[in-house]
Amino acid sequence: MSHAFVPMAVDFLEEVPSPGEITGHRLGPVRILKVQAGPQTVTRGRRLIADGDSPTLILSVQERGTSLKEQDGRETLIRPGQFSLTDTSRVFRKRIEEEFAFTSFHFPRAELDVREKDLRALTATTFDGSEGSAALLTSYLRQMAREAAGLDEAVGRRAASTALDLLALLVDDRAGLVLPQGSRTAASLERVKDHILCNLRDPDLSPSTIAEANFMSVRFLHKLFQQEGVTVGGWIRTQRLERCSRDLLRPMAAELGVAGIARRWGFANSSHFSRAFRDAYGMTPRDWQVSGGSAG
Repeated sequence: MSHAFVPMAVDFLEEVPSPGEITGHRLGPVRILKVQAGPQTVTRGRRLIADGDSPTLILSVQERGTSLKEQDGRETLIRPGQFSLTDTSRVFRKRIEEEFAFTSFHFPRAELDVREKDLRALTATTFDGSEGSAALLTSYLRQMAREAAGLDEAVGRRAASTALDLLALLVDDRAGLVLPQGSRTAASLERVKDHILCNLRDPDLSPSTIAEANFMSVRFLHKLFQQEGVTVGGWIRTQRLERCSRDLLRPMAAELGVAGIARRWGFANSSHFSRAFRDAYGMTPRDWQVSGGSAG
């Protein structure tokens, strides 16, 4: 546990500890760890913090079991489907009295562009991920964890960058630094969407390139799309998939093939395209062709 996370004291709550497992991936600066084990308490005290680890923010999504988290004078229960934040630069304690499983995302504190006081206010707090910026963040992180093993280094770094932006968006949102409503933001959103549609075929299209082209910050860009309950990447993927689904039913499909059509609309990785298409339409691209798009 100390090697995978940060130095911690681990106390088992069983005479014979249950089998445990930790598996993980790294995407750019972000580490993803899936953990399952038996009842235990983990504590990070001042002596272990003094060992000089780089400060890390850990976001843990509870999959099974219930955790009691303590940090910064607060304690909270984290149940399956909920998540919490832990700052490894300060003392914390976590107690789980049953077999458990969770997925954790480790973000270098130096990479997260938020105010310290806003972040400190959210440790040992329960997020249910059912609406708003919390829903956007957890939805993206779950998808990123599922795809992590198949992403190459460049795509992984871009995915990690978006995850950091969405986490910063959550912190800002809870701090009350919300995007004002009105015609100006609506016009900005439409301008951004037009830019995306004009550049949909570009495989390098990303939140950072979109923000730069429209003279805004990546954070502001994510806030624009948050109003519609989607992420920037999710909206781009939906637009690309819609165009691919139409082209797969046209005569050009015989010449270009599935991989060619995927590349035509900015999907650089054909296996990633196939998974995304199946998730969206419930069948593979080839089955879609055979059925004539009858999946609706």
